[in-house]
Amino acid sequence: MPRYKLSIEYDGTDFVGWQRQANGASIQEAVEAAIASTCGIEAAIRGAGRTDAGVHALGQVAHVDLDRDWNGGVLRDALNAHLRPRRIAILRAEPVADDFDARFSAVQRHYLYRIVNRRAPLTVEAGRAWLVKRRLDAGGMHDAAQILVGRHDFSTFRDAECQAACPVRTLDRLDVARNDELIEVHASARSFLHHQVRSMVGSLEQVGAGKWTRADLEAALEARDRARCGVVAPAAGLYLVGVDYGKGEESAPCDK
Repeated sequence: MPRYKLSIEYDGTDFVGWQRQANGASIQEAVEAAIASTCGIEAAIRGAGRTDAGVHALGQVAHVDLDRDWNGGVLRDALNAHLRPRRIAILRAEPVADDFDARFSAVQRHYLYRIVNRRAPLTVEAGRAWLVKRRLDAGGMHDAAQILVGRHDFSTFRDAECQAACPVRTLDRLDVARNDELIEVHASARSFLHHQVRSMVGSLEQVGAGKWTRADLEAALEARDRARCGVVAPAAGLYLVGVDYGKGEESAPCDK
């Protein structure tokens, strides 16, 4: 059966998340239904990242096995026709090798978190960013964020219900930058724990607001205690922006 890689963009506002669930509509379910309508078969897809309810994607990746060969452009357009009017789009559909796995072949995942830092309420950004009204020091947030870069036990910054067997991850990038009233946090790693990005962003917001110092963030990391985490940033500001594939360096088991 030929295997296809799907690059997917979606607004997660109206979904319970990527993964199929009994309590509401999921991205996975919608794409699988579009495949069934297009190809006439029931096919399960595997995604690179299991985004939560309300989380968006500009570059989610999934793979699917179909029963015949398709032209990538034709498959993309047919799936998009069946996905309307949902705010989900297949950006690309392309054939890949049989051993390609959207989740396990990934060597890097990239997330963006968007904070709008102003007093006025959100309008066009509602549901797509975190509104923080108190002035934040983005420079101080970036400086403190570098404490988290590298290989650490991130127990403080993972959800209490996280199912990962190991809390150790290698964070390759955590940058914070301001552009007028918009503050962007960029995070890159081979893999992340459940709620790790939102937990780190929420703690960095405490630094930016002057409630935490750089030393406080470091102490929270070293405590390896979920109770020491700051607020968890809302889902609406988080985006899966890209997934890298290719021959990466050998990673430690916890990072896979």
